[in-house]
Amino acid sequence: MTDAGTRLWLPPLALAGCVRAVMMRDTRGRALSAVERENYFPATPLVQLFWWAEGCSEWLEAPGFSVPPPDRQFAPVQFGGPFTLPTHTRNPGAMCAFKLLMLPDAFAALTGIALDRHVNRVVDARELLPPDWRPWLDAMSAAADDAARLQLLEAFMVPRWHALGAQQPGHRYAAWTEALAVRAATSAAGRSLRQLERRIKAWAGLPMRELRAVSRAESAFYAVAAAEGGGAVNWADIAAGSDYADQSHLCRETRRLTGFSPEDLRRRIATEEAFWAYRLWRD
Repeated sequence: MTDAGTRLWLPPLALAGCVRAVMMRDTRGRALSAVERENYFPATPLVQLFWWAEGCSEWLEAPGFSVPPPDRQFAPVQFGGPFTLPTHTRNPGAMCAFKLLMLPDAFAALTGIALDRHVNRVVDARELLPPDWRPWLDAMSAAADDAARLQLLEAFMVPRWHALGAQQPGHRYAAWTEALAVRAATSAAGRSLRQLERRIKAWAGLPMRELRAVSRAESAFYAVAAAEGGGAVNWADIAAGSDYADQSHLCRETRRLTGFSPEDLRRRIATEEAFWAYRLWRD
């Protein structure tokens, strides 16, 4: 299944360890039904900045999914913190949006914002971010198209990221999670287990156990994509190869992070428009 008008941009090496990706989606000119205008997103430790060129989204409540944050307001550019549950939304009509996904510790280092206060929140980005970010946010909103926004993104982020002299752990969650743990353990300000957890939570918004759960889920996701060409997926093998205790552990964590069982999720990704975000990372 293809997703017209939907693209994933992976950052250059200069932004590795800072930007995870950009997701771009444009449904203008497509005759989508109400169900096809729905969107499913997994729980994520990533920080999100998203610009609406056209349209908006409404939150859909369902058991096992995140609920609309009480302070959520629509704005042309919004900030979303890490989310501990999957999210289900719907676009009332045609939409065009640009979503920047950043690793949370990089965002915290660049902005000075502690993320443990912003878990499961969506707010107006202009009200939250430092004043020197606002001209860039506005320039991104005014940009003519996605290509112009990508150029503005690199021009703004690269010098700031390099000024930090930050490490570049790579694009997979596992490498980033372990690099984060090492950095917390070698930080000068105390090394007790409680201090390490506090430090990681301030940088990433989530405890290390949650970050490792996401790492396992990503490993399983790519293992399933690799196995599908060979016929039926062996879930016990996927679990064993992705650091789960057993197949039941894989099923529980997949349902918690996505809202679906592993097999149901696999089927829906292959057949339903609303799972376009998952296909972006698989294809």
